Amino acid sequence: MSASGLSVGVDEIAVPARRKRRLSPMVYFYIAIAAVLVVSLVRLLTGAGNLTSSGTVAAALTAAVPIALAGLGGLWSERAGVINIGLEGMMVLGTWGAGFAGYQWGPWAGVLLGVALGAVGGLIHAVATVTFGVDHIISGVAITLVAPGATLFLAKLYFTDAPGGGQKQSPPIDDVAHVSVPGLSSLLGGIEDKGWFFVSDLAGLLRGLTTDVSLLTLLAAVLFVVTGYVLWRTPFGLRLRSCGESPPAAESLGVNVYKYKYAAITMSGALAGLGGAILAVASSQFRDGQTGGRGYIGLASMIFGNWRPGGVAAGAGLFGYTDAMQLRGEDAVHALLLLLGIGLLVLAVVQVRAKRYAVAGVATVLGAAFILWFVASDQVPPELVGATPYVVTLLVLSLAAQRLRVPKWIGQTYRRGQGG
Repeated sequence: MSASGLSVGVDEIAVPARRKRRLSPMVYFYIAIAAVLVVSLVRLLTGAGNLTSSGTVAAALTAAVPIALAGLGGLWSERAGVINIGLEGMMVLGTWGAGFAGYQWGPWAGVLLGVALGAVGGLIHAVATVTFGVDHIISGVAITLVAPGATLFLAKLYFTDAPGGGQKQSPPIDDVAHVSVPGLSSLLGGIEDKGWFFVSDLAGLLRGLTTDVSLLTLLAAVLFVVTGYVLWRTPFGLRLRSCGESPPAAESLGVNVYKYKYAAITMSGALAGLGGAILAVASSQFRDGQTGGRGYIGLASMIFGNWRPGGVAAGAGLFGYTDAMQLRGEDAVHALLLLLGIGLLVLAVVQVRAKRYAVAGVATVLGAAFILWFVASDQVPPELVGATPYVVTLLVLSLAAQRLRVPKWIGQTYRRGQGG
């Protein structure tokens, strides 16, 4: 069969028969502007300046990047038809790798070892699921359970007697370089300090995104762009996605399904390992339990994002923002109640337009409840502050992720020569 015939055939596998109309980039731009307007309005009503401050945006970016990379890793694996619930364990391997190599040879060596160990975790998952046909969930859970124990053992072995290290932590790691757009920080800072409606909020957002940004954050942004291009604009990506839609049909067109699944899962582990390495480097050392479930949140952001890079980034950004808010204290979290209530009411309107009335009803009730909670109280309980990122993220993801298009062959075992 000719190359053109293979491309057409695989494209028929990877793309649903009925494609829904996608929103244009300008629509997403207008949505982003509307979101900034709403947050600016809430800032004025509550007096919580931290809602849009450059410090909050910078903290949100730092918190979101490891989660986004874990979600991106899950996207690679699941687009090839393999569930990767072991992302958390692969992130753990990445944190230890960064700690071990980082304090000896520098942060970039730590990042490389973290990526390599994450890739090893992905390769183990590939061997178990693709070659031996182990259930994807069982394999992923096993990796997630074994990785923390293995890294704790290695930490006790290598870090206990190291200067500044301990049984559960590595010696200090230097950070990578940070960059800023020359001259822009002071200009945007002056506008941000004015407190103007929308303009100052937009300045704070842009300042947080362009000032003192880690090179690892820029690397993560590049990887999102590269992933989108490779998976949706190249023959390699087309064939890889066909393995998650119908591997029997892909194999009949000459695609080596095993090879593409191995490549996807190994890349998945490498990206999760990079997320873990960034987490360790950003906090200046490896610590036991450092990931804190971020691999699972990354998996949730991937589902919320409908297995698309942009959606993954949005889901991770939501968690990062709420995480940054809880670090700002109870007043910021209290203002977040109003913001969340407004957001849920907007979501309810969207669901009504889509004729999903049950979800719209739930969103309306919850939105009204959060607004009433804000009006009736001056602060939130301290116990809730630390849990805010997880509660808000899971609540919004569960209500918003209603139009999912799951890869058709996801989670199923495939054997060469198997019929469709």
